Amino acid sequence: MTGKPRVVVLGSYAPSLILFRGPLIAELVRRGYDVIAMAPRIEADTDAAVRALGATPQEIALDNASMSPTATMGTIRALEAAFRRLQPQAVIAYTIKPVTLGTLAAARAKVPNIVALITGLGFAFTDGGGLKRRLSRVVATLLYKRALKKASSVIFQNPDDRAFFRAAGILKRDDAAVVNGSGIDLARFEPAPLPGAPVFLMIARLLGDKGVREYAAAAAMVKATHPEARFQLVGYLDPSPDGITQAEVDGWAGAVEFLGRMDDVRPAIAAARIYVLPSYREGTPRSSLEAMAMGRPIVTTDVPGCRETVADGINGLLVPVREAEPLAKAMERFIAEPDLADRMGRESRRIAEEKFDVHRVNEAILELAGL
Repeated sequence: MTGKPRVVVLGSYAPSLILFRGPLIAELVRRGYDVIAMAPRIEADTDAAVRALGATPQEIALDNASMSPTATMGTIRALEAAFRRLQPQAVIAYTIKPVTLGTLAAARAKVPNIVALITGLGFAFTDGGGLKRRLSRVVATLLYKRALKKASSVIFQNPDDRAFFRAAGILKRDDAAVVNGSGIDLARFEPAPLPGAPVFLMIARLLGDKGVREYAAAAAMVKATHPEARFQLVGYLDPSPDGITQAEVDGWAGAVEFLGRMDDVRPAIAAARIYVLPSYREGTPRSSLEAMAMGRPIVTTDVPGCRETVADGINGLLVPVREAEPLAKAMERFIAEPDLADRMGRESRRIAEEKFDVHRVNEAILELAGL
């Protein structure tokens, strides 16, 4: 023990500790906390980055895909044992498994302050059929109901998700708050000059629910009449039930340039003129915030989370979800009206500064969390 009050930041994907929560961890360290950054499969680069922030990385077994009751109880017990050993003053958990299982484990370990950050509803609560999704929804609903009762504070990234949880009977409390996403580091994501060529970019995990298929279909439509347009995709294959296969990505080669996974997306954003995210639902999409901070107009869907990033006609365009043709028409508008991107890109940066500055967002989170 260091003698400092200890805080555990618990995530389900190790690189997100830096990519999404790095500034929050740094602020907790600055405030005098002994911070443990916990996630499964922490590789050397993430380990080093966490330590550079002044925090301590710690691996924990956490299977994001499994719905096995045995695996679930095993995870809760492992987390409970870790929390009893670490004796943190607070646990800050984000994404579904850390929020549900981590909150239940922290309550069993008698952690005095448990903060649940609802960063999106994910696969289980996105509209769509299939036995896997229906089963996921049942399990997630039960776990969320139990966990959110035990959390000291519950914080959402958009008002639609909070309203959904209340309407579904998952959230019974009246004190759940909303903050502006996870924020964006405006100094790291600085404005970059817009290239003249019509280059469109999407950054996402390769999941159907992210709208990747609609992006590919719309790209093919636009290229049929505007062969000079380019459509780039940054991301990586995901093993979830909604994952897109490499073979499907290969089939898009005539329309979409797949750039693979990038640890630093800034060069890709700088090389693009317009950012596109046709997702089915988000908390608040980090990639859109990154593009906004760098002065890019946004084309995204009029759905929870995504609509938080765009004032339609001001810094971007909102399109219907799950439809490729309106998406193609929105992208074609930026080709037909070249000045549109310059004007909307400037507005994106302004909105990022006013609404999504990571320091203001973290200040709000830590105030709500009592830290």
